[in-house]
Amino acid sequence: MQNNKFLELNANENSLGMADSAKQAIIESLGEGFRYPDNPRAALISKIATIHGVAENQISLGNGSTENIRATLQMLQNKALKEGKQFQMVIPVPTFDCAEMYANSIGVPVVKIPLTAENYDYDYDYDFDELQKAADDFDGISLLYICNPNNPTGIITSTSKLKTWVSNAPDNHYFLLDQAYLEYVSDPSFESGIEWVKQGLSDNLIVIHTFSKLCALAGMRVGYAVSNPQAIESVEAFMSMDNTNLSGAVAAIATLNDAKFLALSLRNTNQSRQMIEAVLDDLGLRYLPSQTNFIFHEIKGDLKAYIDRMRDHGIKVGREFPPVTGFNRLTLGTPDEMAAFIKVLKLFREKGWV
Repeated sequence: MQNNKFLELNANENSLGMADSAKQAIIESLGEGFRYPDNPRAALISKIATIHGVAENQISLGNGSTENIRATLQMLQNKALKEGKQFQMVIPVPTFDCAEMYANSIGVPVVKIPLTAENYDYDYDYDFDELQKAADDFDGISLLYICNPNNPTGIITSTSKLKTWVSNAPDNHYFLLDQAYLEYVSDPSFESGIEWVKQGLSDNLIVIHTFSKLCALAGMRVGYAVSNPQAIESVEAFMSMDNTNLSGAVAAIATLNDAKFLALSLRNTNQSRQMIEAVLDDLGLRYLPSQTNFIFHEIKGDLKAYIDRMRDHGIKVGREFPPVTGFNRLTLGTPDEMAAFIKVLKLFREKGWV
């Protein structure tokens, strides 16, 4: 299949596309495009606060949740400078690498702790002991970035372990809990960090979420942070002004109000996940139990060659995620897209490539 249109299964986007209600909201807002987005931003903050049961001053809107990551890093770096302390970030690897890239850009040292790989059920989980040790051994402020469910593994970590860890952390340890894939989680043991914020579990906990996944608004760049009012005020000092544009704000509100679309979006991903799990089972290719809109699966063969061959067949799949080897991250697109992928994957098996 040689053409200029690729099947893009590499960026964890929602290829179902934006809700019609979101598109219509954008069209109807165009007449107000000459005005600053203060009112739509305020309406979106109010909507998010209502959904989560928190106060509006516990929400910080971001130009995508990546801006919330950047602002949190800058806030803590500034705090450390004012207090004459050192500052570091501690991350598991592999994980979503935006936080690391921002830290590198502003000179914040990053300590990387490999995931565990002890048994099938809990492969590639967080190594709590080593993450904690990296923070304990540092004489200064540590920010621990935790993506849960994690990207690229797609698994959740133990709620009880994570909750205990956060609640018992000393004052100089901060947690940035990235829950980009929150709505996809089906495991009944999972508890959102937003609930911990409401419980007052820790003053040093900031939870971030995005409209890029289930809501299919990656191009609109809308995300947010939830924390206690004091932490949000501190982070807000490092956010850009009017950072949520008019189109993004009205599209996000319309999508949140569109229960039918949200249900379809989740159902679409769940169906695609079942299709991929079935073919991976048939081919004897191991995969981790995904709680997201992607699946991390084994490739028997050279991973780089696999990625290149998929591209040659018109399909973009995930990149390599060192230090984990022999696994590839596949975005769960529409069922039709998954059917096309499955056809190519079976062809690769016939050729002995996977």
